[in-house]
Amino acid sequence: MTEMKKFIGIDLGTSAVKILLMDETGAILKTVTNDYPLSFPNPGWSEQEPADWWQACYSGMRDLLADQDAASVRGIGCGGQMHGLVALDANDNVIRPAILWNDGRTADETAWLNEEIGKEKLSQLTANIAFAGFTAPKILWMKNNEPDNFARIAKIMLPKDYINFMLTGVHSCDYSDASGMLLMDVEHKCWSEEMLDICGIDMGIMPQLYESYECIGTIRPEISEMLGLPADVKVAAGAGDNAAAAVGTGTVGDGDCNISLGTSGTIFISSDKFGVDPNNALHSFAHADGKYHLMGCMLSAASCNKWLCDEILKTQDYAAEQMDITDDKMGRNRVFFLPYLMGERSPINDTDARGTFTGLSMDTTRSDIVQAVLEGVAFAIRDSFEVAKSLDIDIKRSKICGGGAKSPLWRRMIANVLNISLDIPKTEEGPGYGGAMLAMVCCGEFESVDACAEALLSVTETIEPDPEIAARYEEQYQKFSLIYPALKGIFPALR
Repeated sequence: MTEMKKFIGIDLGTSAVKILLMDETGAILKTVTNDYPLSFPNPGWSEQEPADWWQACYSGMRDLLADQDAASVRGIGCGGQMHGLVALDANDNVIRPAILWNDGRTADETAWLNEEIGKEKLSQLTANIAFAGFTAPKILWMKNNEPDNFARIAKIMLPKDYINFMLTGVHSCDYSDASGMLLMDVEHKCWSEEMLDICGIDMGIMPQLYESYECIGTIRPEISEMLGLPADVKVAAGAGDNAAAAVGTGTVGDGDCNISLGTSGTIFISSDKFGVDPNNALHSFAHADGKYHLMGCMLSAASCNKWLCDEILKTQDYAAEQMDITDDKMGRNRVFFLPYLMGERSPINDTDARGTFTGLSMDTTRSDIVQAVLEGVAFAIRDSFEVAKSLDIDIKRSKICGGGAKSPLWRRMIANVLNISLDIPKTEEGPGYGGAMLAMVCCGEFESVDACAEALLSVTETIEPDPEIAARYEEQYQKFSLIYPALKGIFPALR
């Protein structure tokens, strides 16, 4: 009997790495999760040590394979947190802690790019404008604030690419992840020489670009020996976490949509053709299936509920906090929450924006506050959907994944706030599953990402909106829409 081939999928998140082992039928055989620290050296800063990622990945793979037949593993694919700046010196040593996607220190650099270089020019060069979380403003921040470190840079890459480098010794990046650096010509899938000049870096500093499902190399001999893996295990280029999650949920056809409700929240709209939102409220990126997508990203999504429960209410029982929020209360809350705890990206692009509660009164209950936070995130997702509507993109249904999507209440809220059908994928592993699928395509198990998704993925449940609740939420959303414009001018004074 022939041993079934196996594939490893890695999801390099902001708070932990999740690693899974999948067989050739798509069945998940085992998962391992390892946490690592997140550092906030100054207000609004967010950093991590790449060595912590690698240690978590290596020990996670060792545990993953401890009671499995490692010799049957054929490929590895990684999905990872986007935008983080990993800078290596000439000896491939990390120069400084990685500056992460949710770091807000680059307000000046972002403003300089958008105002001095100009949004129109940036959009022509990269299909996007500058956001504080993107990689190019971080490079400029290093240049302006850490010139000695900047002068040492020999290679720049993104978080998951560092893991791939440690696995293979190859400096690589895929098109989907590179799209979020503000350094790549997304339409033509190549580094933009003009953007590199603007940032003061040479082409030689940039890694080679690949499609997400392409093989960048095989694992280093020492990795093979330490983990008991075959020497010819292939490593796929991988993808940014949102593109990997989209693959893992089957969001690969033209017009398909996926909502990811993780630490951050994303609205991912797959497209066969390249396109740009003229107002740049949605990002225009390459997709891991070899095509393109539009994406709205909010910086704080499920993390808003985690913040409320962990830090304010001092509880870990999230489900208990939601029990009192029944259908008759949905769309009738008098408390509103702006979910801008880390500033915001899509669609307002405001690093100064902050979270607020509006409408509190003496009869406001604990349950009202919890409901307001959940609804505030749903309304902020709707903001990006409104941009899609303005581009004549009519979304009737979407898949939903991420930790927050495990809440039945939150799923119902989002279905009704957006007034669309929400499909729950059978597999909930998102980026890790997508990474393993990319590894399968890399190893030739399927001829394309689309074929892999069609063969492996299915939906277990669909949540339909309730017309009465959706109508109530329509009124609530219109009220929510008034709050940020009224407060926008106040936020800079609160820095």
